[in-house]
Amino acid sequence: MTQVTMRQMLEAGLHFGHQTRRWNPKMKPYIYGPRNGIYIINLDATMRQFKKAYNYMVDVTANGGTVLFVGTKRQGQEIIAEQAERCGMYFVNHRWLGGMMTNFQTIKHSVERLKKIEAMQEDGSINRFPKKEVLQMEKQRIKLNRSLGGIKNMRSLPDVLFVIDPKKEEIAVSEARKLSVPVVALTDTNCDPDGIDYLIPGNDDAIRSIKLLTSLMADAVLEGKARRGEEEAVSAGEMEAAMLKESEGQAAAAVESPASPAPAAAAAESPESTAPAAAAVESPESTEPAAAAVESPESPAPAESPASTEPAPVESESPKSPDQAE
Repeated sequence: MTQVTMRQMLEAGLHFGHQTRRWNPKMKPYIYGPRNGIYIINLDATMRQFKKAYNYMVDVTANGGTVLFVGTKRQGQEIIAEQAERCGMYFVNHRWLGGMMTNFQTIKHSVERLKKIEAMQEDGSINRFPKKEVLQMEKQRIKLNRSLGGIKNMRSLPDVLFVIDPKKEEIAVSEARKLSVPVVALTDTNCDPDGIDYLIPGNDDAIRSIKLLTSLMADAVLEGKARRGEEEAVSAGEMEAAMLKESEGQAAAAVESPASPAPAAAAAESPESTAPAAAAVESPESTEPAAAAVESPESPAPAESPASTEPAPVESESPKSPDQAE
């Protein structure tokens, strides 16, 4: 949290309120007392309220929220634009157009017109128009940029409205209340605190006090963005570590899992795979042809046939010649 001291608040004149005849009784809890015809604001109350508002702004922007800085008073126009641009937020530092929030879709059409004219000027296509039309478009661009230049990149309603002098920016505060957009405001003794969610009592007329509070709110936005960046970096690192761990676990499972040798084991252990061989050895049907070839009486038929076993003519029984008889 950005440190701010009571001395800094005193030096910025944050404790000076309005004249006693121009006060709002609802601001009494934040007033120290009158002095020389003006009310003195209690800076202890200012410090307490400031810390609440600061922490709230940090939390909103840390969650990705957006802030719209509003200050159309002459003293704070440049400060509002400078600090809003420094923290990368949106701003309105000239006249607040009625319906800028409640009729945001119509305002977006005007913003698109502004962007179109600027794009035509950048690429030179505006020179195709007659000189009179070019001058008219330039006047329109200046007018739109004055009122909408600070919100031309704002795509949706803001999450928080930071206001300098809610009495002067009464329309903006009213629209924010209708849309339930929280309001953080630097509120002087002549303002109505009703409708202000985070009130910071203080001088809203002096340039130094406006600059101090606005710069502190811009610091809160930057702190919230930094916290969001750190959280995103941590979450990204955790996600990467989880993915790496998961991939390592899958690799280890692929190495140690018994699922890979399963086909070989199944081929070795499965009785179905050896069934054909066993059947070929043990099955009596498979040996029938061989047994039949050995035991069948039909196979040696040529040797045992009576036709083949008839006694051949014996020469001794044949009539002997006279020479042999002698």
